[in-house]
Amino acid sequence: MKPSFLELATKGVQQLTPYQPGKPVEALERELGISNSIKLASNENPLGASPLALKAMTKALSSIHYYPDGGGFVLSNKLAEKHQLDASSITLGNGSNDILELVTRAFLTPQHSAVFSQYSFAVYPIVVQAVGATANIAKAFPESHESMPLGHDPDALLSQIDEKTRIIFIANPNNPTGTWLDPATLENLFSNIASSIIIVLDLAYTEYMDEKLQPPIKLWLEKFPNLVVTQTFSKVYALAGLRIGYAMSNPEIADILNRVRQPFNTNALAQAAAIASLDDDEHVIKSVAMNKTGKAFLQNAFSQMQLKFLPTMGNFIAVNVARGGLGDGLVLYQKLLAQGVIVRPVANYAMPEYLRITIGTHQQNERFIKTLKQCFD
Repeated sequence: MKPSFLELATKGVQQLTPYQPGKPVEALERELGISNSIKLASNENPLGASPLALKAMTKALSSIHYYPDGGGFVLSNKLAEKHQLDASSITLGNGSNDILELVTRAFLTPQHSAVFSQYSFAVYPIVVQAVGATANIAKAFPESHESMPLGHDPDALLSQIDEKTRIIFIANPNNPTGTWLDPATLENLFSNIASSIIIVLDLAYTEYMDEKLQPPIKLWLEKFPNLVVTQTFSKVYALAGLRIGYAMSNPEIADILNRVRQPFNTNALAQAAAIASLDDDEHVIKSVAMNKTGKAFLQNAFSQMQLKFLPTMGNFIAVNVARGGLGDGLVLYQKLLAQGVIVRPVANYAMPEYLRITIGTHQQNERFIKTLKQCFD
């Protein structure tokens, strides 16, 4: 009798649903036979990568027959210098998602639990379930909350910690909601978490946050030795296709993460591009400025259309498209696809009335709003 391979898999894996990324431009254009689609689905930087990064990758091409530096010496030291840390505090990852999995593999077993908020990044439940651990999900603030609807509720997060909890995930700002906690609130939250629990602070979109909301990473790492901060080059640095991210933590935790890390988990081109990107402050400033202008444009357009949207500090906006029963997220998503506009439905986050819109160039934002209005008419 032929075995069921699914039955041979671990229980956690048996119940997993694969992560669904945003629809690729190439896939939609094949389906529709068009060549002018735009993608505002995956929170990518519409400006593209830094010219310095592209130049560095071109130079690195001549050496791709060699394995990359497994420890990423140059990049690790450059990141350490940027954040005023020792290089022993850095762990490189194949995107920050890789770091999330490393932390989970290193510290969770089926006898442990992890805590994260409702509407949090979809990778948290995936990596927790994959190792058979229990997910304790904290209720987010209600949609009616005055300042941070659907955002992380610190008291609710603390209430979900139990004697089995080994990790707590906190995304700031959070994806897909865009909501955030200010530094004082975060520090108070950290102070109420036992030192035996690993705090994973996911800062994938931190460069887009207002200056007053920027976290004092070095100070927090000194004050909270159980803290792991993750960041990525996929967003403001626009290296999503290369998959390069990193963690900052105390050296003891970094040593543990590097024990479970694959020997060559970050490739040579990604390392070269990341190193060069760190030297291009102008590109980051330009990207953040474009995002700020685009956010204001989209928020104003949504207000004029009487569509409610969530406050955001990311490069995306979650907008409620139900509007008196005229639209459902998945239905409207399909209508937009038919017009060559790719956005992100978030029904998988239990937010069926919302779409998540990446903030694009001015031309992309204008086309999206024009197409959205047509879909509602």
